[in-house]
Amino acid sequence: MKRFSSSRGMARIFMILTFSILVSACTTSSQRNKNQNQSNIIMFLVDDMGWQDTSVPFWTKETEFNRRYHTPAMEKLAEGGIMFTQAYASSVCSPTRVSLMSGMNAARHRVTNWTLRRNQSVDSEHPVLTYPQWSVNGIQPVDSIENSTYATLLPQLLHDNGYFTVHCGKAHFGAMTTPSADPLNCGFDVNIAGHAAGGPGSYYGTENFGNKEKGGHTEPWGIPGLEKYHGDSIFLTEVLTREAIHALDSARHLHQPFYLYMSHYAVHVPLYADLRFYQKYLDAGLPDAEARYASMVEGMDKSLGDLMTYLDENGLTENTIILFMSDNGGFSLSPRTAVHASNKPLNSGKGSAHEGGIREPMIVKWPGVVHPKTKTDKMVIIEDFFPTILEMAGVSNYQTVQPVDGVSFVPVLKNTEAQDEDRDLFWNFPNNWGPKGPGIGATCTIRSGDWKLIYYYADQRFELFNIREDIGELANRAEQEPEKVKELAIKLGEYLRSVNAQRPFLKSTAQPVPWPDETI
Repeated sequence: MKRFSSSRGMARIFMILTFSILVSACTTSSQRNKNQNQSNIIMFLVDDMGWQDTSVPFWTKETEFNRRYHTPAMEKLAEGGIMFTQAYASSVCSPTRVSLMSGMNAARHRVTNWTLRRNQSVDSEHPVLTYPQWSVNGIQPVDSIENSTYATLLPQLLHDNGYFTVHCGKAHFGAMTTPSADPLNCGFDVNIAGHAAGGPGSYYGTENFGNKEKGGHTEPWGIPGLEKYHGDSIFLTEVLTREAIHALDSARHLHQPFYLYMSHYAVHVPLYADLRFYQKYLDAGLPDAEARYASMVEGMDKSLGDLMTYLDENGLTENTIILFMSDNGGFSLSPRTAVHASNKPLNSGKGSAHEGGIREPMIVKWPGVVHPKTKTDKMVIIEDFFPTILEMAGVSNYQTVQPVDGVSFVPVLKNTEAQDEDRDLFWNFPNNWGPKGPGIGATCTIRSGDWKLIYYYADQRFELFNIREDIGELANRAEQEPEKVKELAIKLGEYLRSVNAQRPFLKSTAQPVPWPDETI
């Protein structure tokens, strides 16, 4: 199938509709029946949304943040689906997105920090450490790109199995001038506003979404392909929602099931007031930065609600799965934005190995399969979405060039069997994101049952927490529980070596930092 970028505007729509006529004439009845039996899938991914940035409580009780934000669409989604209270991602964006696209843990795929320019690392200088040559060019659909990771990508597998695949919003899979900087090279039939950068130059149409006034976008932050909205008093989140709905109309004309990867730039900085909701938060007494942030959260939620309304109006609700997730924890460490003094009850935020950096709001609605108004505390991690979505799509006989670390959580959704209680989760961040704060820095981490061990590469120290008893990670029990530290350090070291993970180097010796189990 020919693939289209949003920058082609009406020409793209005309070509799709023309092609739909040909498809209708040529498609066999058996193929149509197969397509009709496949569920539509919406993967709704929010950028930098914290676990508490919603009126839906993911903890055992409502918090002040749950009372602050207004997210009625999330409430509706939770009413019709299942909430995952222990859902995890990486602590920064590109590693999460690459794991979703590939099914690999970040320790294996080595896109361990955020990507931007080709062959350029974004790691900040550190007084003690130098950093490994991680996959700075991101994940790629071909094996010919230096400093990258080659993989068979999720949208390509869905496309090859009859899905009309739509990318809408933030991509951030690969560096500028590499193939995966364009989602059309990653298996998507339509790309709306996706490119290499991980944030927008502006959320306002009046500011051309960060583009120059006279054509062309300002590298790297100008959002591409939305020229028809330039100069309009419209917010980026609303634009993306409108364009996503146009793309779903195309899928309906093609009589294909669709996979919509609704990947919002919101609520990533810069903080812009979504004027549809901004004043109500000022009136509630929030400081300006917090009011701007809250308006962006509600604008994101309205997008979810508009998509759900579209499904209702077109008779698609009962055959459409919606998965809601964030790519990392809330952005809590920036003095220039003054937003989010905390993600309480969680410790720290984006970039941190603490819960505030990796624990995410997650909801799944699957009509006829998932029991409404349910919760689970089964642990899942972002790479699990890869095999789960393929299983939801009925794609079972697929091959990938990469090992798949993710484990399908479809059994949890169907309530047919429990997720493996003994399963351990792993993170590796041998990098320096830049900002400072609790849990920030080069770390590797294991979550095993109720216990969580963080190893700091710079000084080879450990933090040990019992998450069930201490969700805020306030009491480091490493000294009190040396045997548990040893047990988890061995598991962590063995896993990292098994996936050929990277680690930083000590400037003083030019040697790699010891693995966690080599220090006990």
